[in-house]
Amino acid sequence: MRRSLCRQLSFVVSASIVLTLYVFVQELPPVIPPYPSQKRIGVSKTVPTVTVLIWWYPFGKKTKIKDCQALYNIKGCQLTTDRQLYRLSQAVVIHHRDIGGNVSHLPAGQRPASQRWVWMNFESPTHSSHLEELNGVFNWTMSYKFGSDIFIPYGYLYPRKREDWRIVLPNKSKLVAWVISNWNEDHARVKYYHRLSKYLDIDVYGKYGLDLKNNSIVLTVSPYKFYLAFENSQHVDYITEKLWRNAFMSSAVPVVLGPSRANYELYIPADSFIHVDDFSTPKKLAKYLMFLDKNGMSYRKYFDWKRRYNVHLTKFWEEQYCKVCETVKGVSGQYKTISNLASWFQ
Repeated sequence: MRRSLCRQLSFVVSASIVLTLYVFVQELPPVIPPYPSQKRIGVSKTVPTVTVLIWWYPFGKKTKIKDCQALYNIKGCQLTTDRQLYRLSQAVVIHHRDIGGNVSHLPAGQRPASQRWVWMNFESPTHSSHLEELNGVFNWTMSYKFGSDIFIPYGYLYPRKREDWRIVLPNKSKLVAWVISNWNEDHARVKYYHRLSKYLDIDVYGKYGLDLKNNSIVLTVSPYKFYLAFENSQHVDYITEKLWRNAFMSSAVPVVLGPSRANYELYIPADSFIHVDDFSTPKKLAKYLMFLDKNGMSYRKYFDWKRRYNVHLTKFWEEQYCKVCETVKGVSGQYKTISNLASWFQ
């Protein structure tokens, strides 16, 4: 399955990166970096322009549309929100949350021949309603879920150019942190927190807790040894910035509650995180965290991955838009429709 993950990824990489992935694939199939900066050999200087129309600003928040060539060396891309260019666009990106299953929010009239409608969604199935109304509407899917036509996880590990035997960690003077903005007593993560907090102190930050340091999650979490990377719902491949940014980029060991351990291990080394399912009770998990707190050598083993890998954190939403353009440029004349969007994503 790990070999399959590497083979099926559509991202374009240089020969040197492919060779590196082959060396490391036995222990971890890192998601391949999607936008290498190297110049492509044999590409004509004249690159046909592909127009990608962004139908809705995600969550209604207007953002600056950036240049794909400047960001990722992807030439010939025109990103636009001008709906008057609809009939001239090779792809239309439609954010699921902003249509909510209401087909009146989709482009009206006949779809131009060979134009792709791209369903973009980075919420979990629990927070993605009215999917059934969209069966047979879209041509491509773009999400964090492996198997998407355009697969973009929230983050990934990629090999360092050379192995670094030095692991430098921030000063760790605190034990466990958790940042949460949506507190719901019915969520599994809140229920688990209540049980775990009976046995050790957990500093809670965000809307329902302490203020972040300089409004920065990384600065806030860095002094902690552990971070509760608890997802708001548990679904296959739904591994968000709670792991990649809040924990990994803060050099805190993630304690995860999300999909299964096996699912996490498709993306990160088995010894880089602690899964709540590894322990039969929260009390036993708390006891283990306190053991690691007193045993530095055992604790530091959770950072061995840093010798070999760096963290890429997906940039919303420029990375998605540019990847659509790159994908359009690379496809043949094949055309399809997603007839079972609801059952596929659930």
